[in-house]
Amino acid sequence: MARGLSMHIGILTGGGDCPGLNAVIRAVTLALIHDCGARVSGIRRGFLGLITGELVPLDAAAVAGILAQGGTILGTHNRCDPFHYFGAGGGDVSGPVLDNARALGLDGLVVIGGDGTMAIAHKLHQRGLPVVGVPKTIDNDLCHTDRSFGFDSAVAVVAEALDRLETTARSHGRVMIAETMGRYAGWIALEGGMAGGADVILLPEVPWSLDVVAAHCRAREQREGCTLICIAEGAHAAGAGLSVAQTIADSPDPLRLGGVGALLAHQLQPLIHSEVRATQLGHVQRGGAPTPFDRVLATRFGWHAAQQVRAGRWGGMVTLEGDRLGVAPLDTVAGRSRPVPADAPLLAAARALGICLG
Repeated sequence: MARGLSMHIGILTGGGDCPGLNAVIRAVTLALIHDCGARVSGIRRGFLGLITGELVPLDAAAVAGILAQGGTILGTHNRCDPFHYFGAGGGDVSGPVLDNARALGLDGLVVIGGDGTMAIAHKLHQRGLPVVGVPKTIDNDLCHTDRSFGFDSAVAVVAEALDRLETTARSHGRVMIAETMGRYAGWIALEGGMAGGADVILLPEVPWSLDVVAAHCRAREQREGCTLICIAEGAHAAGAGLSVAQTIADSPDPLRLGGVGALLAHQLQPLIHSEVRATQLGHVQRGGAPTPFDRVLATRFGWHAAQQVRAGRWGGMVTLEGDRLGVAPLDTVAGRSRPVPADAPLLAAARALGICLG
């Protein structure tokens, strides 16, 4: 591993966009320059940039003013796995990727992404390319870290949406349903629903009963006149399957979930008197500027990743446990997810407040 002024580190952002990505890029770049005297390059469009050799120099000027900017200045590509490259008919092009990294003079990579990105990073690390990972997902479902940046920003969007839907629900005496992202984990719906005062919160981890939800809505018709429901895209009724909006064969996660809010509205309407309306929040949850919390968390993650590079500690992903930064081996994160546990304190709090969990 090269040191000091000869060290050349690449940064890439994999998977979907997420508030806080640019804050990580900024922190890694500045910390590597100021603490290590390193040369830093950004890799365009995630792992695709390693295949095509698209690099851009990163210095203090290049990352100025991007702390609060949403998205990623490097671009990303969530359907490019060098070990199953769509451009080669699903073939393995990891050999040329490693050759490109050597030809570009890269001494190591800082890879920012979710479980799929960490799985690719782990394989590249095993093949000899030094890697440090930074956890990124609005879903907050990565193993070994209590929080991933982008999650707080997504929760803020859900809470604001529920605030707005509540005024319509109360004015018209309706049942208003907000469908959130989150894939197979219910963290966004749970925290967003709690923050937005939802009366019903439905999660993938707790299959719902339509009769229970309908009974809760009917009771609220008599008492309050309206009901606010927050449902995760991966939620489903007991014994029922997921609501799949689209299947993409060449994607690392081929199922695109969505539409469960509309399905619930259709099933619920005949069982209650109130009019039922559903809203799918979609990509507004992952766009826009990061919250101050996410800006700070992303900066801490970026700085900590740079410290791992400086010390030559490769093969790990930076983590947050409580308020303490740590590192978890990539092989314990790759391809895994962290659902809401049955004993989560927030679930107990929701039940104690009379919130219906289905």
